[in-house]
Amino acid sequence: MLTPELVETFVCPKSKQRLIYFPRGESDHDEAQAFLLCPSSGLRYPVEDGLPVLLVEEATALSEDEVARLVERARVLGLKT
Repeated sequence: MLTPELVETFVCPKSKQRLIYFPRGESDHDEAQAFLLCPSSGLRYPVEDGLPVLLVEEATALSEDEVARLVERARVLGLKT
């Protein structure tokens, strides 16, 4: 799991905006499903073996609806948005 201090230093390589860290995935149950989300660019970055993969070409592009749903999920989980 990434520390909050470390996550604070990450920005999206495409938009240069802050990221939302889902340390246990969207369901909040499995650290193997961790990812970082950039609401600005709509990109979802994987975290593999505890290391963030902040490469645009490795990210998954999400629809506006998917991004809005994940941002709301982050709020419900109490994640820093």
